[in-house]
Amino acid sequence: MDSVTPETDDKPDITPQAELRHNPTSFLKLILLGFSIVGLPLIAALIYSAIRIDQLAEQSRQTIYQATEITHGSSILIDEIIVMERSVQHAHILEDISLLEGYFQAHTNFEKTAIKLMEASPYLEQQLLLEKLQLLEATIFREILTSYNTPQNLRDLLNQFANLLILAQNFSTENYRIIGQKINEMSEMALRTRTLVEWELLILIPFVILLALAFSVFIARPLRQLDEAIYNMGQGKLSSAVRIAGPENLKYLGSRLDWMRRRLLKLEEQKIQFLRQVSHELKTPLSAIREGTNLLAEGVTGDLNKKQKQIVDILQTSSIQLQKRIEDLLSFSALQADKVALIKQRTNLAHIITTVLKDQNLSIMSRKIKIDLTCPDLMLECDKQKVGIIIDNLLSNAIKFSPQDSCIKISAIQMDQTIQLDVIDYGSGIDITDEDKIFEPFYRGRSKPNSHIRGTGLGLSIAREYALAHGGNIKLVKHGGQGAHFCLILPIQDPEVQP
Repeated sequence: MDSVTPETDDKPDITPQAELRHNPTSFLKLILLGFSIVGLPLIAALIYSAIRIDQLAEQSRQTIYQATEITHGSSILIDEIIVMERSVQHAHILEDISLLEGYFQAHTNFEKTAIKLMEASPYLEQQLLLEKLQLLEATIFREILTSYNTPQNLRDLLNQFANLLILAQNFSTENYRIIGQKINEMSEMALRTRTLVEWELLILIPFVILLALAFSVFIARPLRQLDEAIYNMGQGKLSSAVRIAGPENLKYLGSRLDWMRRRLLKLEEQKIQFLRQVSHELKTPLSAIREGTNLLAEGVTGDLNKKQKQIVDILQTSSIQLQKRIEDLLSFSALQADKVALIKQRTNLAHIITTVLKDQNLSIMSRKIKIDLTCPDLMLECDKQKVGIIIDNLLSNAIKFSPQDSCIKISAIQMDQTIQLDVIDYGSGIDITDEDKIFEPFYRGRSKPNSHIRGTGLGLSIAREYALAHGGNIKLVKHGGQGAHFCLILPIQDPEVQP
């Protein structure tokens, strides 16, 4: 019964290098690459914006420095002109040449300040005014030197100081005009920079979002494939191979999962083979037990007393239950091997239900259960045996969990092209934690049956598979009352032959 697993099944698939050539070698590198590509446009935009703002700040600093220097220098020029004019005026009025020392000192300061302003000012208009100022002041200085010994001749030079002062004031006015012009230029530059940054954000933000979404999908794809593969394996869907597209380490993980899938598939085959062989091996001695019990019950070996009849009844009931368990195992093996073959014929649902009730009559009578049956003559195309197994499993569960002297309600109605069969008992019901698992193979719920017989946990699983094979379904109906309510839905006609 044990099968030998090929050596290739014990080893995961080795991913060819050609498949990994265009993929990162690890998931971490893929994430880092994604972050780098998504962040690169934003970093470039930030650097460009920082450069533009730095240029604007540098130009503003230089402009403010130049404006401050020129404003301060023009103020010094005006002050020195006033000092020179007063010194000459005092020397003329008092006819004291020694009073011209203040003029010479102011003249020296005027020349130094004019030279600094010439170096500080980059504007041609200011440089031309400075040259006129220097030329006029130099002319006055030469004439003062000529009239140094004749203070009375200084009177004619006083009017020239007025012209010099006007030129200095014009220089100051021109400086304010240039400052205003530069301020407007900086404002326009700042506005252009702001507009440029806004356009960058307007273009880059949607682009980066789209890029991030694209990389999110690309990065999430192998994780989604892994999740889907693990989910399918958890659901017992082992036929599809596991293939993971992405980084090398995730591909390797996918190959390991595929190896595990193949191992589980091999174990599943061994389990099915074991169940099939054990079931068949149990049927032979069980047949002998049932035949012997029937012979005893018929009195072939002699009449039985009351206690002996009770023992024979127990043997018959137990053998019937055991036969049903073996048939469940065989049905489950056939389902797992995809060997469900339906032999459909037109039949009456009421007849199937009546037959099942007859088979369960001994259990129903022993527990004094009342059957409330409402089923008109409903014809449908189905496999009579498989539908009988479905109803038998539903009824067996209802009987097993129903208390003594209770009632089981069975009702069937036609709804359009389907028939709905409801089986309702008033037992302990289905625990809320078991509602999503009761149709799983070999799962037995938390609720304890009102019987010493424990099921295999295959009945509901087989019933649902047979219902699905007919194109129908079985579902647990949640209700606020006591007990369990199962609903079987079957199509009236064969879905495969419907137009």
